[in-house]
Amino acid sequence: MEALNCRLLPWEIADGPINMAADEVLVRTAAEQGMASLRFYGWNPATLSLGYFQPAAARLAVPRLAALPFVRRPSGGATLVHDREVTYALALPPGTGWFAGGPWLPRMHQIIAAALARLGVHAAQPTAEVIAGDILCFQQFMPADLVCGAHKIVGSAQRKYHQALLQHGSILLQRSEHTPDLPGLYELTGRGVTVAAMRDAVIESFAQASGWKMVPSDWSPKERDLIRVLAVEKYATADWNEKR
Repeated sequence: MEALNCRLLPWEIADGPINMAADEVLVRTAAEQGMASLRFYGWNPATLSLGYFQPAAARLAVPRLAALPFVRRPSGGATLVHDREVTYALALPPGTGWFAGGPWLPRMHQIIAAALARLGVHAAQPTAEVIAGDILCFQQFMPADLVCGAHKIVGSAQRKYHQALLQHGSILLQRSEHTPDLPGLYELTGRGVTVAAMRDAVIESFAQASGWKMVPSDWSPKERDLIRVLAVEKYATADWNEKR
């Protein structure tokens, strides 16, 4: 059987509206063109993202969070502060071939755990559900998450678009000044894992676990145009971000 191909997009840093618009375009391309894609990205400035179903007022409960720019994700889950992290987004077309290895939420986290092991960091899925706060995602441990010791370091969320899957998530490299109670890999292990090292390790683990061919590529001009339109007309608007 011929190996499946997965497009590998370049590392980019952008603001919240651009990043969420790009993830939406990723899953639209998967649904409409049958193309799988994986991308890694950063955020500038540091940005708070709300889960799709969260009320916008949730960010006002903590003054240091209320001061940050914010965007509503198309996926569910709790609040994230995107700062000293690597964010990934995986988009898969409909069809059993893309899902033959089992549910992607735990599967991707197992891939990231293997990547961390390559970097000398032990991470595992929690043995029990823990709710240590009602706002921040990284204070809530679910069975598919990844923890290092007693602290969550990887969390993800999903959405469907015309039967295609978008899954995106965060790998916390270092403590952010905006979330001083959430240590990252550096504080937990003393290892200064760089963005490039983390990205490369996940790509290697992903290719090995999936058996897919990773194809370095770039966004098409049409995709770039749609990202800009969605960022301005959707993800930067109060109608979207304050809809709840």
